[in-house]
Amino acid sequence: MDEKAVAAAMVVRDGRVLLVRRTAEEGDLRWQFPAGKVEDGETAEQAAVRETMEETGLTVEALKLLGERVHPKTGRLMSYTVCSVVSGEAHVADEEELAEVAWVAHDDVPEYVPYGLFAPVQEYLDGALPH
Repeated sequence: MDEKAVAAAMVVRDGRVLLVRRTAEEGDLRWQFPAGKVEDGETAEQAAVRETMEETGLTVEALKLLGERVHPKTGRLMSYTVCSVVSGEAHVADEEELAEVAWVAHDDVPEYVPYGLFAPVQEYLDGALPH
């Protein structure tokens, strides 16, 4: 894995998707999926599960890798993994990194992520969330 590779988790529960707001904004990236760097020896799916736990306190399991791309805003290699909640309630577990967590309905996602989503992610959410 590229040292800048980042794994993101798409966590859906009760018809909403989990988004987190970073304390330090990256350009116009304010809200995003729980995500973080893939560590040595980890798969993208493992990193998505670990980062979700570290950031939000949720225990999740990886269901499937949706895809990878070079992020148009950050230039980082991003992977996107669908995860399901095993246990816990989402909260700001990493106060240095996160300011807020939110469960967002399908029709509200563009208000949080105005620049649009990676096509496979949008397609997944279109199917997974009521709208």
